[in-house]
Amino acid sequence: MRYLLLSLLLAQSALAQNSDPFPTPPNVKGLQVQMVDDALKLGIHHAGVNINLTALYTAKSKPEKGEFVWNESYLASLDRQIKPLSDKGILVYLIVLTYPSKNPAIDAVTLHPGHRKDYKFSVGAPNTTSGFFPAVMNLIAERWSGAHPEHGRIWGWIIGNEVNSHWLWNNMGLAPLETAVSEHEKAVRIAHTAIRRHSQNARVYLSFDHHWSIGMNGISPQEALPGRDFLDAFARLARERGDFDWNVAWHPYPEDLGNPRAWADKNVTRADDTIKVTFKNLDVLPKHLEKPELLFGGKPRRVILSEQGFQTLLKPEGEELQAAAYAYAWEKIATLPTVDAFIYHRHVDHAHEGGLRLGLWRNAPHSVADPHSKKLLYDLFQKAGTPEWRAAADKLLPVTGLKSWTD
Repeated sequence: MRYLLLSLLLAQSALAQNSDPFPTPPNVKGLQVQMVDDALKLGIHHAGVNINLTALYTAKSKPEKGEFVWNESYLASLDRQIKPLSDKGILVYLIVLTYPSKNPAIDAVTLHPGHRKDYKFSVGAPNTTSGFFPAVMNLIAERWSGAHPEHGRIWGWIIGNEVNSHWLWNNMGLAPLETAVSEHEKAVRIAHTAIRRHSQNARVYLSFDHHWSIGMNGISPQEALPGRDFLDAFARLARERGDFDWNVAWHPYPEDLGNPRAWADKNVTRADDTIKVTFKNLDVLPKHLEKPELLFGGKPRRVILSEQGFQTLLKPEGEELQAAAYAYAWEKIATLPTVDAFIYHRHVDHAHEGGLRLGLWRNAPHSVADPHSKKLLYDLFQKAGTPEWRAAADKLLPVTGLKSWTD
């Protein structure tokens, strides 16, 4: 049965509109892009772009008849974000999100039926039963991964955000592990099927926060789950239903998001039961993915780091600590061959991010995220992956207290 399903997947991909191989960029440097021209100056090779599926739905749709009318102006606005990047050879990863509209009629079609009706959450899980999710995934997969390069090209599809936190970041209501995993597996399988219809080699990713053997502190298992448990249960369920080539998008923030000293995380280890996977013990994740039951086609799943940044402390050494943390992370990734991308978050500090100042740029006073001035990290980021990197990074080594990066 397993080989029959694999044969069917291969046959489906052979008929896909786009047979181009997955690109191999020069290095892992990436950014969640706010300013396209500046991102190009920085020399990135990977870019993260968000899409809100709910915003694509229009009132002219008739879901009960399977008829959907899409928001063409929003699609065009996404083209304007994606195409300038992909035209320059940058791998664009679309972060596929379903935000609540706060219109109950719309949310009943776009959001998971179990979502909290009081809207006290950030991102919802998609509705896989109304016909909306298969239809919208087919639309955007054809547009950006199929035979329409005039719209721009997407190579990576990140389905949901930090899905092991299924109350805040992938809301489907209160759910135990088995239910949360099963519901997300349905969504990822639908997305993968749509993408394979149009591209043989674009990749699909599951998104996780940095919790590994524990869930969020003070949050019940009905609301947030250990990433390792979710990952293993997803792999097991996918095998039972017919395995496919899913991959992992991890967010290895420091254990304390407000402390940029990634090398100083106190409560993480390199054992498989460590509580979190941060940059300090990032090797735990690829090692875990080498387990036989997690392989696909005899090879480990690929990993991208799709969202993580380092706080700028409001003290004289704050910017130097932030830059040193980026250097530390870059050097750690260089030792992990299955990690394909390091997509930094954020481009510009954001006033509504709970006091975090993660950007390469400071935001302008009294603005949300208008760029004001560059930080020390900006120059270091620009040198990443160039001959100038070694000297710039080594200058920051004493900040970490390490004798060498190999430490």
